[in-house]
Amino acid sequence: MYLDSAKKKEFFATFGANDKDTGSAEAQIAMFSYRIAHLTEHLKQNRKDFHTQRALIKLVGKRRKLLDYLKAKDITRYRDIVSKLGLRR
Repeated sequence: MYLDSAKKKEFFATFGANDKDTGSAEAQIAMFSYRIAHLTEHLKQNRKDFHTQRALIKLVGKRRKLLDYLKAKDITRYRDIVSKLGLRR
């Protein structure tokens, strides 16, 4: 499995306040980014998998909404997470 509980705890410890901080915007954005990268690699090999393509589009939208929320609430946290994940060029 590509995303086990140990991997999730690592994400939450890195991007959240602690390993049990699953609700912070930064932790959720990091988790969505990991899932988006995984689905993108899957779609490169399976171009006609339209169910996965729809799931990818929904995940990108969720991440975009969280990033917009974070940008409106606290611009420094937004800039920090974007630089850590390398989302903008």
